[in-house]
Amino acid sequence: MKDILIISHFVDFPFEKGNDRFCYIAEKLRLYGNQVEIVTSDYIHVSKSYRHKDSVELLKLNYKTTILHEPSYLKNVSLKRVYSHYVFGKNLESYLLGRDKPDIIYCAVPSLNVAKVAAKYAKKNNIRFIIDVQDLWPEAFKMVFNVPVLSDALFYPMKKQADYIYDAADEIIAVSNTYMNRALKVNRKCKEGHSIFLGTELASFDSLMEKNKFIGKPETEIWLTYVGTLGHSYDLTCVIDALKILEGKGIKNIKFIAIGDGPLKFMFENYAKEKGVYVEFIGRLEYGKMAGILKSCDIAINPIKAGSAGSIINKVGDYSAAGLPVLNTQECTEYRNLVDEYQIGLNCQNNNAEDLATKLVQLYENETLRKTMGKNSRKLAQELFDRKQTYMKIIDLIG
Repeated sequence: MKDILIISHFVDFPFEKGNDRFCYIAEKLRLYGNQVEIVTSDYIHVSKSYRHKDSVELLKLNYKTTILHEPSYLKNVSLKRVYSHYVFGKNLESYLLGRDKPDIIYCAVPSLNVAKVAAKYAKKNNIRFIIDVQDLWPEAFKMVFNVPVLSDALFYPMKKQADYIYDAADEIIAVSNTYMNRALKVNRKCKEGHSIFLGTELASFDSLMEKNKFIGKPETEIWLTYVGTLGHSYDLTCVIDALKILEGKGIKNIKFIAIGDGPLKFMFENYAKEKGVYVEFIGRLEYGKMAGILKSCDIAINPIKAGSAGSIINKVGDYSAAGLPVLNTQECTEYRNLVDEYQIGLNCQNNNAEDLATKLVQLYENETLRKTMGKNSRKLAQELFDRKQTYMKIIDLIG
């Protein structure tokens, strides 16, 4: 039996509407007889609210949880968030000093403050240190605040932190080849990394879709859906503009369903009202209910803004699990290649509402094409997004 410490700043526990990678892995590692603990924050980044460390739901989990305090913040890019992460990192440092040394540390990256504390502790105590790169910082922040020269100088300390963490790793896992290669660039220990998409467990997803399937969709409507954060990285205004173009051409039965929440929700809602298009903003749902709505949809959209550091993100795995054809504006070469290779949808020009409208019409008018691409999408999920298969590599590396 190994003592495995999982450190993940942004955990989304099963009872918090999530489908979290680290909770899933913790459950599996426990089944193999390991002692497993997840250390995370008491502040929930997505909802900007606090969780209670002694909640009944946490006590019911099969693995130990340690909830450390973190000050709150409301804006994702702000000095208050920088301070918040710093305090959480210091609290983690204190906790590690008072804990028995684990055999393995499996650490999510970002946040950088937290991962650096873990990296230094692992190095000092000769503990095997495995990282899982979920996002690229500071690259993601540069999209929101991108001023030539100034941005590079401002974010340089974050880059140094990231490089230190990547270099300290004994094993590198990442949610995409793009992220894996970034970490390997500065690591002098690992000959290779392991790209394992976020994905979902398909058998569970299918059960949730069936259990929560939506009844009452009008037969005359085509449903276009987006799932995820309503924030700066996501170009929902372009989607709304494309729908407005099609309405001008007499196509008024495409309903856009946005599932999620975020800092720009009200802006997107107001923009949709201003344009007068057929949109419903549902808000953030628990994972099963989201899966049930996806089952009723016809087309999914991945509208990522230009310059985004994102690669193979959560939503595209869920779209594939649901067997939906995808309209994709994301520039990430890795995902665009998957769209073409598996023929799961149509790549579109970034920030081009006319091109998006044209590609949407192609799927709108051709039910056979939608179904074919939907089947291909499901095949992609079976081969690359099914956690039951793909996560065994992570379990083997850790346990």
